[in-house]
Amino acid sequence: MKLFPALALAAAMLLSGAGVASAQEKVISERGDIAIDQTSKVDMFRPEKDKENIPRNFQKQPPLIPHSIKGYNVTQNFNKCMDCHSKERAEETGATKVAKSHYLDRDDKKLQTISPRRYFCMQCHVPQFDAKPLVENNYKPSAKN
Repeated sequence: MKLFPALALAAAMLLSGAGVASAQEKVISERGDIAIDQTSKVDMFRPEKDKENIPRNFQKQPPLIPHSIKGYNVTQNFNKCMDCHSKERAEETGATKVAKSHYLDRDDKKLQTISPRRYFCMQCHVPQFDAKPLVENNYKPSAKN
C-alpha cells in the first residue's frame, strides 16, 4: 500500500503551512475589517430606532416603519402592529392610524376589521434605514410625494 506515504506527506505539508493561504492574505467583506466574532460598526440589519419619518420616494409608496420591530409577532391570530396602529388605538397611542384602504375588501366594501389582504403589514411596510446604495445610480425621487 502506497497510501500511507501520501497521507504522511499531506499531513506534513499542512503542518508546515504549505498549500494553505498565507496569514497575510485578507478577505474583504461587506462587514469591513471586522473579525467574524465581533459586532460590525455597520449593523446592516438593525433598523433605526424612533427616528423622524424618511420622506417617500414616489406616490402611494407604503410608509416606512420609523421604529424597531424586533420581536413583533404577526400571525393569522395576532398582529402586534394593531396594538398601536388600529383605528381604535391610534389616537391613544399617538401612532399613525392604518389607512382606510386597509379596511376594504377586494370589492371595495367597508369591513369592521382590517382586510385579510392587508393584515400582514410587513409585506409592504419595512423598517426605515438610511442605507447608502451599494452601487452608484441616478435615481431621483418623484417631485410629488
